[in-house]
Amino acid sequence: MPSISRKGQSMPESPIRKLVPFAENAKKKGVKVIHLNIGQPDIKTPKVALDAVKNNTLEVLEYSRTEGSDTYREKLAGYYEKQGVHINASEIIVTTGGSEALAFALGTVTDMGDEIIIPEPFYANYNGFATANGVKVVPVVSGIETNFALPPIEAFEKAIGPKTKAILICNPGNPTGYLYSKEEIEQLAALVKKHDLYLIADEVYREFTYEGKKHHSILQEKGLEQHAIVVDSVSKRYSMCGARIGCLISQNKMVIKTAMKFAQARLSPPTFALIASEAALDTPQSYFDDVIEEYVERRDLLLDALKEIEGIKVAKPQGAFYCIAELPIADADDFAQWLLESFQLDGETVMVAPAAGFYATPGLGKNQIRIAYVLEKEQLVKAVTILKEALKVYKKS
Repeated sequence: MPSISRKGQSMPESPIRKLVPFAENAKKKGVKVIHLNIGQPDIKTPKVALDAVKNNTLEVLEYSRTEGSDTYREKLAGYYEKQGVHINASEIIVTTGGSEALAFALGTVTDMGDEIIIPEPFYANYNGFATANGVKVVPVVSGIETNFALPPIEAFEKAIGPKTKAILICNPGNPTGYLYSKEEIEQLAALVKKHDLYLIADEVYREFTYEGKKHHSILQEKGLEQHAIVVDSVSKRYSMCGARIGCLISQNKMVIKTAMKFAQARLSPPTFALIASEAALDTPQSYFDDVIEEYVERRDLLLDALKEIEGIKVAKPQGAFYCIAELPIADADDFAQWLLESFQLDGETVMVAPAAGFYATPGLGKNQIRIAYVLEKEQLVKAVTILKEALKVYKKS
């Protein structure tokens, strides 16, 4: 039998999706599964985006431009201008989701055997992208005790070696919901300039910040033009996860020129999704105001309910729509699978994402889960009730 590549064998499973077969089996048995595992908002997609596709009169569904249409990229540059980010259309490459933008970024700035530094826990697929590119992730640990704040900058500097090419952050953070302050971004900016590294920022949750806090983009940092690479996406912003439209942004001309070669190899982003995404840029601010208000209410409800469960520790998110909860158990992977295979309360159970997959350091996150509070408040309350009762039974067994 032909062999499988070592790279393929070492490719990590997604902690977000690996339990899907168990969830499907539970549903076949008539158990209702409440999904806390995935960041699929139940917020309605803006009507203007759906109508742009529904009412389109295209007769030939052609390839789009490799870098995305001029009209979309120019309109997108206008969106960033309103956010205080001054870029032009030539500094944007439209991608098939933020995932492809991340893959292009790593392919552009790293070679086999290079290293990237990432504060952990981090978006689990960073491990996958790094593995696919033959790149080693060097983690810098942040903890639930500090609400997953940026670790001391000295820890980052200590992690820098001869093969380090970039520091990668997610802001606001997935899975923690932590929002990096302007001062923290300035510290990272100074560090990458000092050591001539790239700073890659995944900013797909930029719209969702709470308590009046503002998102500070790395593209707003003066003097970082040759170092900054931003990954963005329409998926969460407009509740358009299925559109698979993202972008890579950099003012470094060689980064854009090189990333374009990767983009050309995959031909083009999807045409109908581009049309929807361009229309979505006309979404009024009131849409986001309402969505943010809803997420704050969900977050507060979820955290209050979780804190009533004995032994649970939970960090308070300042952005995005995720939180990390530490459970009074030894193995969250086993618990998450057990929930789907062996537990139900009044015909319902919950699906969570075990947090170990959001770390690169072996052994960390073993007793933690990530919860996405993208469901209606009634569902969140029910989910926490199920978790509470499940923990009682699981610990006894």
